[in-house]
Amino acid sequence: MRKGKNLMTHEHPLKAFTALALACFIVTAADAEVLDAGPGGFTISHKTEISASRTEVYNAAVDNVGDWWSDDHTLSGDASNMTIDARTQGCFCEALGEGAGVVHLTVTFVNPGVILRLSGGLGPLGLMGVSGNMTWEFADSENGTIVTLNYAVGGYLPDGLDSIAEGVDAVLVEQMTSLKAFVEDDGRYRIVVPDEPHYRENGGS
Repeated sequence: MRKGKNLMTHEHPLKAFTALALACFIVTAADAEVLDAGPGGFTISHKTEISASRTEVYNAAVDNVGDWWSDDHTLSGDASNMTIDARTQGCFCEALGEGAGVVHLTVTFVNPGVILRLSGGLGPLGLMGVSGNMTWEFADSENGTIVTLNYAVGGYLPDGLDSIAEGVDAVLVEQMTSLKAFVEDDGRYRIVVPDEPHYRENGGS
């Protein structure tokens, strides 16, 4: 089980989360997929191929978000508190204990196994004067599934939203990489790919 620092023990958890997340946001992404960026907003797109069926990848992304999302990009320090209710007006939420919680994003469109669209400011963006539209698309490919993540953000930040665009991209690339690893390394989701002689049904390689 992954272990993460529980930021809720901090005297000012929201301030601690914001400071930590903003620090992560200003890290330059090695493989930036920032399509455009300006003071008033930015657009990010990232694509990855996962060796599993479209339905399996979609189900893992939605039903198991607490297993593959990074502990470092949560308010509680524990990604197992993250859930996605994949229906219109459903919540991408995080439980904080003792009845507390936070809405990270809200589902605005869902076509199971094909598209999941959410609105809002992810992480510290939710505490800024911004709005965002995040879309996950799942498409069949020769080797499994292509997952495309698009995130468009607009609003106001004193230093300009372009100053954090690459950092936000780095965070999302990390989550996409983690989803791919979770699906391909977890025996529940692996599928047999032709001409892969070393494949084992129990998820080994």
